[in-house]
Amino acid sequence: MTAANAYPGYRAARMRWLPHVPEHWNEQRAKTFFREVDERSKTGQEELLSVSHLTGVTPRSQKNVTMFKAASYVGSKLCQPGDIVINTLWAWMAALGASRHLGIVSPAYGVYRPHRADSFNPAYLDYLLRTRAYVAEYIGRSTGIRSSRLRLYPNQFLDIALLQPPRPEQDQIVAYLRAQDAHVARLIKAKRDLIGLLAEQKLRVIDHAVTRGLDASVALRPSGIEWLGDVPLHWEVQRLKNVANVVLGKMLTTEAKSGDGEFKPYLRSTNVQWIKPDVRDVKEMWIAKSEMAQLRVRKGDLLVSEGGEVGRACMWNEELPECYIQNSVHRVATKSKMLPEFLFHQFFAYGKRGRFNAIVNRVSIAHLTREKLVTVPFTVPPVEEQKAICKWIDDECKPLEDAIQRAEEEIKLIREYRDRQIADVVTGQVDVRGWVPGPDEVVAEEDLAALGGDEEIDTDGEEDDGDD
Repeated sequence: MTAANAYPGYRAARMRWLPHVPEHWNEQRAKTFFREVDERSKTGQEELLSVSHLTGVTPRSQKNVTMFKAASYVGSKLCQPGDIVINTLWAWMAALGASRHLGIVSPAYGVYRPHRADSFNPAYLDYLLRTRAYVAEYIGRSTGIRSSRLRLYPNQFLDIALLQPPRPEQDQIVAYLRAQDAHVARLIKAKRDLIGLLAEQKLRVIDHAVTRGLDASVALRPSGIEWLGDVPLHWEVQRLKNVANVVLGKMLTTEAKSGDGEFKPYLRSTNVQWIKPDVRDVKEMWIAKSEMAQLRVRKGDLLVSEGGEVGRACMWNEELPECYIQNSVHRVATKSKMLPEFLFHQFFAYGKRGRFNAIVNRVSIAHLTREKLVTVPFTVPPVEEQKAICKWIDDECKPLEDAIQRAEEEIKLIREYRDRQIADVVTGQVDVRGWVPGPDEVVAEEDLAALGGDEEIDTDGEEDDGDD
């Protein structure tokens, strides 16, 4: 901050995490401006809204993520434009925002309506409430027995001090930040486009290697499967049940049962991500001793998602000392004629090419049942050839993966720059009252689409499970 772009006078802020703020800005507890409302949908037909840590409150139809679809949304909470919506369980990750839409949200969420509609520009609040200073305040005021299950209750939110610049300044701040966001979104889109090209190149490398092998002159034969095409003459094509043992996890059991058993960590579909499992949020369930041997995952097992993005798979490399599976996950343990690494490469190619989609059961969301999964055909080269193919894939894909990682790190740095810029402007560290938009700084909603996307966490599937 320099004298040229600072406000002329500052004062100490009431909220401990904030820097000094412009002396003419108002600052009052949220309850001065908002009240909690609990209006419910009688039809469930209103637009379903999603709450994201990146994009705030937006229509669920705009999200490229898969989640459980309820049979009915009757009883969901209604929200109006200008309302603040907070995912009580994910406020600590900034899953909240000011809505610009009339719609419905989870009944577990908090909805807060302004006493006066003109108190805030909703977009200004959207920026302000997801700054690190405010997120730190949510964490400090939330309660729960562990950090990943903290809840921000209404009385605590309404006690937080909100910064309120004069309304014309709010509008100017929003216009300025939207123009900057458009520049950021273009940078992120360019990086994502590059990642997409690199990922497609990696997929072509893997797909060709696991279906044709490394010898371009090898004799081929029809596989008998339309989408698989010709395969090397000396390779087998076998259903999964012939090359691996497949176990679907057990129904979630949250209460202790009679007999021998213990509460054990378990993996669900959201833990199964491509390449490696995400074990940052692993819950526990009751497992009988008689079930443990079958449900326990072991080094080299493949974990396969049963629902959501069906066929999404990863290899277990003992990321936790002990872990089991719930019935949204298959455990696939290969037999002697199939290397787990080679089978994983085939799952990766099948999943990314959409080959599982033709065989899944669909009701409201897709399900890859065990009965369907064990019938999926896979190529089976001799084991030594599998080893050679896996090594070749690793060597060929390493520079592509490194380039993808660099681009992802660059996106992360761009986002960090954006977060810092937003925080400086919405807390008055930078004075933008004199900013005049250029001819290329008229921003449409579609210009900002890249601000969401692949990094978004699906918080809408996380509701109160009563464990705290």
